[in-house]
Amino acid sequence: MKKLLVLTAILAMTVSAQAFAADDNTTITQKAAKPQCTSCPKKMHKPHMGPGKFDFGKKLKLTDEQKAKAKEIHQKGFEQIKPIADKLALKREEIAAVKRSQATPEEQAQKIVQLRKECKELKHQMREIQMKNMKEFEAILTDKQKNELKKIKKEGRKKFEKAHKKSALRMPPRGEFEDRPVPPQE
Repeated sequence: MKKLLVLTAILAMTVSAQAFAADDNTTITQKAAKPQCTSCPKKMHKPHMGPGKFDFGKKLKLTDEQKAKAKEIHQKGFEQIKPIADKLALKREEIAAVKRSQATPEEQAQKIVQLRKECKELKHQMREIQMKNMKEFEAILTDKQKNELKKIKKEGRKKFEKAHKKSALRMPPRGEFEDRPVPPQE
């Protein structure tokens, strides 16, 4: 009788484990099916917000000509940033590979510091392109539209600071980790 009870328990656990595995697979598939941004290639950024996404064209009341110029500026900037973003992704993969390597902790730390400096330079290049594109965009706006854009930026900054208030208290100032060697992993 005990053997039958034990066998039944093992069978029940096996069946339930398979059911949970099936649930996990559907969850992973559902997560992979998140909406992607249609205007940019994958992995460039998170998908745009849902149906109520912010539309500069409506808020700034852009003309069709301004919209066309803005789209052209966006596309040009994207084409400039894409190769830099690809290099940055490779550097990040290289950092992960160094962390997994069998090198001594000192060698790992030294290599990671160098790679992080290179990543910092790539991010700086991307930021400069973004700033240049923003200036080009602002150049096509009227004075009234520029004032509205300033208001939008100010509101966005307030929302960002409010949303990131807690993490800002815990995180060190930007760039503090850049040159510090990685502690050895045990």
